[in-house]
Order: sequence, then structure tokens, then C-alpha cells
Amino acid sequence: MNARQKRFCDEYLIDCNATQAAIRTGYSPKTAYSNGQRLLKNAEVKSRIDELLEQLHSEKTADAQEIMEYLTKVVRGESRSDVLSLCGDGCQKVIKKPPDEKERLKAAELLGKRYGLFTDKVDAAVSIPIIISGDDRLDE
Repeated sequence: MNARQKRFCDEYLIDCNATQAAIRTGYSPKTAYSNGQRLLKNAEVKSRIDELLEQLHSEKTADAQEIMEYLTKVVRGESRSDVLSLCGDGCQKVIKKPPDEKERLKAAELLGKRYGLFTDKVDAAVSIPIIISGDDRLDE
């Protein structure tokens, strides 16, 4: 894969528009559409775009472990968030505050749901008649 094809891949990820990516890569606006389509059909280019998309997805998407760790920090009051605070003389400043009780309760609820702590146990008393069907040969 040459440098221009690599640049096309990077440019394509900006807006997923092959024509605009080809123009930004340096192809003529007159031939950008056909060059963009041709590049998208190239196996190496397609593979590189898929690889870059997977990297973007991995970097920007929180996984289950990260979410569980964050919720645990909130429950324990270890996380901090920026909040705008008004001073007595009318000035404003940003302070870092721990999660309040409502936020901690919500995080605990989400963790509890994840671990199945709040399943409703239903006691169903059902009577089912039992019918025993035996062998019809009684004289043996």
C-alpha cells in the first residue's frame, strides 16, 4: 500500500465519503468519484479502513469492565465531577465534588441489576393432579 492510499484511508474515516476523501488526498475533483470508488474496492485499502475503524471503536467505546469499575467508584464515593458553584459575593467557580446520595444509589442499583441482586422471587403454589398410568396386564 502506497502513501497516497494510506492517506485516503485516513481521510475516508473523517466523513466516510469516498469522493471527498479522494479530493482531500490530492486527486482531481473531476476524477475523485471514480478514484474513490476504485480505492474502496482495493482489498488492501478496504482492509486498512476496517482496521482503522476497529481501532476507533476500541478506543472510544467503554467495555463492560470499565463500566463496572466506574459504577463501583461512584458507589464508593471515589469519583469526582466538576460542578459550578456560586460564592457568597456572586462570583462563580468550578469545584470538584464527590457523588451525592442520589447518584450513589443509582450506581448501586445498576450494579445490583448486573449481579441479579434484585430479582423478584415469585412463590407459585400450583396443584397439579398426578395420574399414574400402569401396565394394563394385571394377571401376570
